[in-house]
Amino acid sequence: MATANLIGDPRPPAMASPGYGKRPAPDQAPRRRDDFAHLPEREACIASHIDRLPDGAAIDTKTLAATLPAYGQQAVRSGLNALSHAGHLRRVREQVGEGRTQWVFRTYFSRTPRGDAWWACFLAGDVPNDAPDDVVDSPVAAAPRLPTEVHPDERPRPARPVPTARPLRSDAYEALATLGGTDARLTLSAAECAALEGLAAQWLARGVTPSDFARILTAGLPDVVHSPGALTRKRLIDKLPPEPVRSPQAAAPAAPRRLMECTGCRTPGRPEALPGGLCRPCRGDLSDEPLGPTEAEIHSRVERLRAAVRAAR
Repeated sequence: MATANLIGDPRPPAMASPGYGKRPAPDQAPRRRDDFAHLPEREACIASHIDRLPDGAAIDTKTLAATLPAYGQQAVRSGLNALSHAGHLRRVREQVGEGRTQWVFRTYFSRTPRGDAWWACFLAGDVPNDAPDDVVDSPVAAAPRLPTEVHPDERPRPARPVPTARPLRSDAYEALATLGGTDARLTLSAAECAALEGLAAQWLARGVTPSDFARILTAGLPDVVHSPGALTRKRLIDKLPPEPVRSPQAAAPAAPRRLMECTGCRTPGRPEALPGGLCRPCRGDLSDEPLGPTEAEIHSRVERLRAAVRAAR
């Protein structure tokens, strides 16, 4: 690749109007030196230059030709068409604004080449996952292991029994068990904590913190508490806080409204009508069928009209 053209104009890049210009496509691979090695020299030069421009930069044909002195406008236009066909860019009309009433013209660029299906999903507001569905294991890791002889002295010995781990206690149980630390008059037994665990769990489920739980239940206790378990049960029921008011969930943002344009002539169309981001004329995919009647058909039609006029006289 020629590196002289990559430098281009040393002045700051020309920026498009706010909301217009270059936009990066999502989920691109990290930048590498050989990102565009699969492209011809001209296309690789233009792609490398666009890749290093900031978001919002003007990347129309005239601006790029003025920045890259080695290529004129026609060469840049052909290069952009080739980059579009290779899956590196798409020109898009996109509706923006609060009420989505303003249309802007943007060019999405991806240093990672994308297929037509990926661009169609992206324009519809979805970003497909490029990761493969199946992961192939390493052949080294998947290779079967050969059996090996084990010396009698090297045979594994029976493992010692591991003591049973202490069962984990729930946050509700812990909150009840620590009430006695806040006020000794509400010291509960293990059986009482287990019996009241369900009621305490309702408090925590409604957003009450363990510190608030202890503060509310121990506030205003009588001087003498004869039955801490019974009093705690009564307070858990009588002082149960209301369920928190749930704020209405914000509506999911509407998918952006985008309309693809032909990279070459900016003719709008659906993605399936613009494979490679190009219309039929810009792809050179014109049909051999004539666009109108042939010369012989015209002469035949004229003769029939003349005959009809003569017969009417």
